[in-house]
Amino acid sequence: MQLRPNRNIMTFEEIEFRVFSQWSEDGIIEWILQNLPVHPKTFIEFGVETFQEANTRFLIENRNWKGLVIDGSDENIRLLHSNKLYWMFDLTAVAEFIDRENINQIITRNGFAGELGILSIDIDGNDYWVLEAINCVNPIIIICEYNAILGDKYPITIPYDPSFSRLVAHHSGLYFGASIAAIKSLANRKGYKFLGTNSNGINAFFIRKDLFHYLEPLIGNRKAYPSKHRDSRDANGVLTYSPGLTRYELIKHLPIIRLDTGEKVPIESLGMLYSQEWLSEMSVNIL
Repeated sequence: MQLRPNRNIMTFEEIEFRVFSQWSEDGIIEWILQNLPVHPKTFIEFGVETFQEANTRFLIENRNWKGLVIDGSDENIRLLHSNKLYWMFDLTAVAEFIDRENINQIITRNGFAGELGILSIDIDGNDYWVLEAINCVNPIIIICEYNAILGDKYPITIPYDPSFSRLVAHHSGLYFGASIAAIKSLANRKGYKFLGTNSNGINAFFIRKDLFHYLEPLIGNRKAYPSKHRDSRDANGVLTYSPGLTRYELIKHLPIIRLDTGEKVPIESLGMLYSQEWLSEMSVNIL
């Protein structure tokens, strides 16, 4: 009721709220769905841990959707299976370590190939490469995590490693995923239009191009936000709360793939990764 269908907004920040999502995705998803015609009431989300905090749990409890959730931990999925949520709703939960070679098989084997309401990707690693590989579903909405520390100027991603682990790759936990420019470019190639990101600078939202006309006039600024979270760690795994550009300094020597050229280069070879707009929102002044 608070969101009201067809309400015009400037950015997603105006309609964010959190019930079960980690940040503010619940409000964004609800607003999008209120302004679309009939759509499949199905979702796939991976990287959900025990599903206590997830982008799609509000859909299960508020809209009675059907879903497939995937996590790499057997223990996480065991705990989800023992939760009363698992018998109350039509939820399939499987323990699988996802890579670009197996993702289509996992989805198809569990009966979710074809038309889909929402595909949500958050695996803190090969997000770009896995999204690129998915071809067995046709989602209305795609939600994909991006790594804002990689900036907004260049389409870049970590090199593909099927066994990638965020804290093994670098102790800070900041080296993972892809830039917002990389995710936007890939989504466009797959037939999706960018709608915006949550204001915490974590998840990007896309709508299939044939449905874009329902939302285009309602959003004044389809804005991508930088992040301000400070979840960096030292070599002993202790949080160090590194802010702003100090996060970039921790990982700048590591390699990335420039998707516009195909080159594998150190992050620092690109120079400044951030637009002036992002720098100002990060409270950084660069002359």
